[in-house]
Parts: sequence; C-alpha cells; structure tokens
Amino acid sequence: MPLIDDIVTMKDEMTAWRHTLHAHPELGFKEVKTADFVAAKLEQFGLQVHRGIGKTGLVGVLKIGNETTAVGLRADMDALPILERNSFLHASTNKGVMHACGHDGHTTMLLAAAKYLSATRDFRGQVNFIFQPAEEGIGGARAMIADGLFEQFPCDSLYAMHNAPGTPIGTFDATAGTRTAAGAFFDIDIRGRGAHGAHPDKSVDPVAVAGEMISALQTVVARNVPPTAPAVLSITQVHSGDAYNVIPETARLSGTVRTFSMAIMEKIKGRIETLTSGIASGHEASAEVDFRIIFHPVVNAPAQAALAGEVCDELVGPEQVGRDLPPGTGSEDFSFMAEQVPSCYIRVGNGSDSTTVHNPDYDFNDEALVYGASFFARIVERSLMPE
Repeated sequence: MPLIDDIVTMKDEMTAWRHTLHAHPELGFKEVKTADFVAAKLEQFGLQVHRGIGKTGLVGVLKIGNETTAVGLRADMDALPILERNSFLHASTNKGVMHACGHDGHTTMLLAAAKYLSATRDFRGQVNFIFQPAEEGIGGARAMIADGLFEQFPCDSLYAMHNAPGTPIGTFDATAGTRTAAGAFFDIDIRGRGAHGAHPDKSVDPVAVAGEMISALQTVVARNVPPTAPAVLSITQVHSGDAYNVIPETARLSGTVRTFSMAIMEKIKGRIETLTSGIASGHEASAEVDFRIIFHPVVNAPAQAALAGEVCDELVGPEQVGRDLPPGTGSEDFSFMAEQVPSCYIRVGNGSDSTTVHNPDYDFNDEALVYGASFFARIVERSLMPE
C-alpha cells in the first residue's frame, strides 16, 4: 500500500501552508497566530477545536461512530530564537525568530492528515489532533498535561514524528525502546571576593575557581558513568567580570547534560553538586548549583512501534524503514506525553543534503510532507479499523 493518493494531491496546498507558517514563526507559549491558523483550518475541516490547553496549545477532535477507542497524534508548533540566513520568499518575517527545527512541517503534516481523515472518515473511534506549544525546552508538553490534556482527551495510543536531516526522503525510523536522551540544563554560581587586579592576594578569585571546576567536571562522565552507558556533560557558557583590572566577585558556569537513563542523570547531578561545593570550599569561595531536568528520554512502546513500523513498511517498503536504529542524544519533550500514554515517536527523512536543525540555514523539505501526512492518516486507519 503506497502513499495515500488523496494526500499526494494535496502537496501544493500543504506546501503553501508550510511556507505561511515558516514566514511567521513564533516562540514557545507565544504561538498565537500559529494557533489561529491551525484552529481555522481544523474548523474548516469540520473538527471540534479546543484552545488554551497549555496556554497556546490546542486539540482538534474528530469522532466517527460510537466506539470509544481513541488515538492521539501530536505535532509541535514553536520556533527558535535564531536569525534566519535564508533568502527564499518564505523566509522568516519575524527578525530573530525562525523555524529552524521543522515544526512548521510537523504542523502542516498533521493538518493534512486532519483534512484527509475528515473527508474520508474511514475509521471508527476518536482522533485527538494535538498541536503542542513550547517544545524547545520550556515545557509545552508538561503544560498541556497539567491542563488536563489526557483527562479531557483520553488516548489509547499516541504518535508523533520529527524530521531527520541527512536521511533520504521517503525513509522512516520506527524503532522500539529509547529514542532520545534525557536533557538537563544547569547553572553554577560561584561567589568569591573581588579585588584590584594588581592585588590578587586580597581576593578569592571566582575565575580561578571556575577554571578548576571546568577541568574537574570533565571527569564526571569519564570516571562515574559506565563506558557502556552514553552520557554527555558540556560546559557551554562562562561568564565573569567586566574590567581588565578588576578581579570579579562572581562567576557563572552553565551547560547541559544528556543521558538515556534517569538514574545516571541523578548520579551526574549529585557529582556536579559535590565537586563544585568541594572545589569552592577549598578556595574559601561558595558555589550554588541550579540543575534543571528539562526532558526525559522518549521511550517507544513495543506494540505502538510495531504498528508504526508496519504502516511505514506499507507506505514506502520495508527496505526504507529502520526498525533497530540507535537512539540520538537530542532531547524531546514528547517524552512526558509518552510516559502517560503508550506511544511511538518516529523519524521521517528530510533529505540527504538537508542542513541540520537549529541552524540559520535550515529549512524543512517540502518533499517530506506527503510522507509524514500519509503516516499520520494511515496509523489512524490501522488503529481504528471499522469491524
């Protein structure tokens, strides 16, 4: 069973939607115009639309028959604070904000699936089309859950997808088990004693303390995490001082941790706190750690991953579908939804020569639209097959 013909014929319309969304990006929890656009389309397709779930999030509901089984489909809507370098006609008109991760494409694919399913109605049960705000590290999934997402719109299974730059168009990854890493951000605030740069003996130098911490923190993964358990600790920011001749009073180190195990995440957190406290104390300084777990790992449920793989096989052939690919160290807050409902998070090829995400030259590949939309539609038809 190849791609869905009715969706393939929507390619130009989908491309126009996607270009509109790309040209008008909005940051997390500010997706007002994006939500307006989505809501208008869903209402046009005849769906019930429920807004204000997780601030700017919304859910479209399509129910056929009296069956109670429900499938959830989720797409993210937010953009990133990046100045776009592209010069094509649909480049961002909101300076300093761009769709650098392809959420414009994800939203478009889910809208197309909603249009197709509302027209064909070849299923029995309920579909909850979940358009999530604020995926990029600021808690959109948890905000929707806190607002009663799954109490108001119960789901027996849940599916989401992300584009995969560097992977050919017409390919999918539908692998069971852990698919993305847990992610944390941290800040280490060091307080010493300021002094004139010519009199360092009068100071407790936070810059020297920070330098020692940077070196020590590189041992946290290397000497505390088993080599068979991938983990990343990166110091990504160093801030201190304003003048050439002043030893500052404070310094801040910031960074991120990624791992596939929440137990290892907690161990790394503890080692960061112990090391920084000890190093600071040894220099008669103090250090305060703010460690924030932003994402959990996305874990695909076996049954949902198996069905997703079958659907992908039908759409493009099994040779184009990965079923046992390794997880990536990127993070995704779909993880919190997947902890509530048996789920599968797949990847769809964005082109072998596609620029990586979170890059000012990135653009979602419009050729991928028909593949993602066909998957969303077919997974509903397979999950909610009429008897």
